[in-house]
Amino acid sequence: MTIPAVSKSDEGLYKCTNYKGESPESWMTVTDLSLSVLSLPASMSVSPDRSQFFKYESVSLCCEVQGNTARWILKRNTVSGERSDCGGNWGKPEGSSCIVSLIPSHSGLYWCESESGEHSNAVNITVHDGAVILESPALPVTEGDSVTLRCRYQVTPSNLTADFYKDGSLIRNETTGEMTIPAVSKSDEGLYKCTNSSSEGESPESWMTVTAVILPPTAVPTPIPSPAVPVLSMSLPRLLCSLLVGSPYLLVTIILLVKCCRSRTQGETTVPRMTHQDKYGDRVEEE
Repeated sequence: MTIPAVSKSDEGLYKCTNYKGESPESWMTVTDLSLSVLSLPASMSVSPDRSQFFKYESVSLCCEVQGNTARWILKRNTVSGERSDCGGNWGKPEGSSCIVSLIPSHSGLYWCESESGEHSNAVNITVHDGAVILESPALPVTEGDSVTLRCRYQVTPSNLTADFYKDGSLIRNETTGEMTIPAVSKSDEGLYKCTNSSSEGESPESWMTVTAVILPPTAVPTPIPSPAVPVLSMSLPRLLCSLLVGSPYLLVTIILLVKCCRSRTQGETTVPRMTHQDKYGDRVEEE
């Protein structure tokens, strides 16, 4: 089934069935885009930071309150639909923390909630009554971080070689039983599990959330305006009047320049005549 535009009301436990049986239930978390973990009044941390645990392992869940003095309570909603507080029939409150000795029925969603109804981020925890679990971060990782996923065993096998799957497809085979993503990106977000080649079994699937890095807006330099070029403004009638008044003077000047140039040219091209004296002593020009 496809939800075209998921909303907060779609958050909850999901499972599917067919004639062969039914799947386990999984909690789907819907994040409000207007909120981030940093903007929430409280956040929940998990120690150790992983989403899968073996039966009878202990986990410490802590409500970290940011400047809010209201009383915060750690709550959970298990896969069986039980919603309850730490200190009732599960968990041991210790200040702002809750220490839980886990059993499979404790699998579910955990979060912190104030008396006024404010809530922290939520963490999905899976308790497995099997031989193999996947060590993957319970909290979101940030783009660019290095993330290591490990296949962990109740009893360490002689062969640690493990296959790692993402969204149901084999992505890596590692002889050390762990795989590292040097710089995680948004495309690495998805469901992960591991299996052991020595038939030790396979881990449950866990969702790894990758948070995008939000960069501050880049300051755009203010362009420096170029110096204004003065523009001479003149109306059309005034321009025509100026041309009419100045035209005679311009015409006379051109005519004088042309006559001067012609006179100079004629003077330079005139050939002088040769003269001699006759017998009476007079100067006579030769033809």
